[in-house]
Amino acid sequence: MKIRRVGAAGLLIECDDADRVEDWRAELWRRRETGELQATEIVPGARTILIDGVPPGTAELLPRWEPAPGGTRSEGPLVEIRTVFDGEDLKPVAELWGVSADEVVRRLVETPLHVAFSGFAPGFAYLRGLPDDWAVPRLAAPRPRVPAGAVALAGGYAGIYPTASPGGWRLVGHTDQDLFDVRREQPALLTPGTRVRLVAA
Repeated sequence: MKIRRVGAAGLLIECDDADRVEDWRAELWRRRETGELQATEIVPGARTILIDGVPPGTAELLPRWEPAPGGTRSEGPLVEIRTVFDGEDLKPVAELWGVSADEVVRRLVETPLHVAFSGFAPGFAYLRGLPDDWAVPRLAAPRPRVPAGAVALAGGYAGIYPTASPGGWRLVGHTDQDLFDVRREQPALLTPGTRVRLVAA
């Protein structure tokens, strides 16, 4: 773990792997809830956690708070995503995995996923839980427009496009659920720590 200062009141924790990011996210959220940590934002990334709005002296506390691997995580809320598996890259993913398209669908609906972090676009959640050997490369050239609700894979992540945008992820299906709405109290449906299950519609 490395700690770097960011701006006037921010700290960046750099972790060795994604599992340690989740350990730290859970620990920092817990300490903020108990009042031990003052922070306006705790933002996980692929290998980092940004803590913003912290008082002086917080950097000295962090080494004492280092969580045990997997020791402080608690299960977040479960969101089921109704998915029609009709994506144009479903068959190419099946070929990459060496299985049938039906087997790709079976694997995806039976694999527990969770939101590791958000990025790319408002409401876009990077979902972890897929085995390493299921990782697939992004497209060589991104599509100029991916429709809202597209369920896709890239690298070791699954993701769902909240709005139409360019994108190079491999499309395996789509959902009609609204993933991001600024009128809601919590605009993003999928936030870090949330458990996600794809349900065949």
